[in-house]
Amino acid sequence: MNLLLIKQISILSALAGAAVGIIGMIPFIGGIAFLLMFLALAAFVLVFMKQKNMIGILDYKESAIYGAISGFVSFIAFSVVYIPVSSLIGLIFKTVSFGILRSFFTSFISFVVMIMLVFFIAILAALMNAFAGVVTAYVYEILSGFKKQENENIDFEIR
Repeated sequence: MNLLLIKQISILSALAGAAVGIIGMIPFIGGIAFLLMFLALAAFVLVFMKQKNMIGILDYKESAIYGAISGFVSFIAFSVVYIPVSSLIGLIFKTVSFGILRSFFTSFISFVVMIMLVFFIAILAALMNAFAGVVTAYVYEILSGFKKQENENIDFEIR
């Protein structure tokens, strides 16, 4: 695994997750953006990196790992932006849709439960985006015709 590539994927995913967190405040568009982030942000990140020549030929295993990292980091960044801002909007305007998150800030235990919910949903986002990463690698393999060569197995005969 290339550590620099993982850092670049993490930074791009965090920026995309924060952008979706800001867009998430818009009622109808926010839901669609959240769904795309939750299911297929890794595909967008990998395609962007492929267009900028930041990434080479992808293996299925590598693309699954990159997709999982992208999904996990993007959901954490989304939550870091969306939860405080929507709670502040709920405090200012006393709306029901944004006011639900205020209940997580009433006690320490509810705050811990919110952090656990964010963490476990981020794991689900990682799973979905790992699949999206594998699909992206498969589509690139079909379109380009290039396949990453694996180490060939050599059969030894010991006598």
